[in-house]
Amino acid sequence: AKQALIGVFNTVVYFAVLNILISLSVPLFWRVTTSFAVATETSYLLNRRWTFRLKGGIGPWRETVVFFVVNGVAWVVTLAIVFGADAAFGPLSRLGENLANLAAGCLLLLPKLALYRDLVFRGSLTSGSPSGPGPGDGAEPEPNGVPPHLPERPDGDATG
Repeated sequence: AKQALIGVFNTVVYFAVLNILISLSVPLFWRVTTSFAVATETSYLLNRRWTFRLKGGIGPWRETVVFFVVNGVAWVVTLAIVFGADAAFGPLSRLGENLANLAAGCLLLLPKLALYRDLVFRGSLTSGSPSGPGPGDGAEPEPNGVPPHLPERPDGDATG
């Protein structure tokens, strides 16, 4: 739910910046790039502090680098889609440019969310930091092979 709220907020930020830059007649490349940069930075800060509740822990530099590499690839894909639409349909109107950016955002939404969860912030979530996962949050099984949320049976077998 938090990722969804952050996604909606970042979408609003992206399109607000984009449309301000369209109104100012900023060139297409810089409109997309600036909008993407502002939304990406907002996304990083909100996801790290609110969604994943990370305040330090192991590898903040690694997280930051991987986050921006993931988003760098997403930025290139966004540029390709917007410039592809511009080439295919001629100079885009404000509506056309917004629709091309929306199509790019929809295409990239699930891959980015999965990569944030599984690649970017995973190291900090499993590092045992105070803000990391607790019992019942996918914690590793105990040495005896029993997950921490399952009680052992009297005969030592938790599977029953």
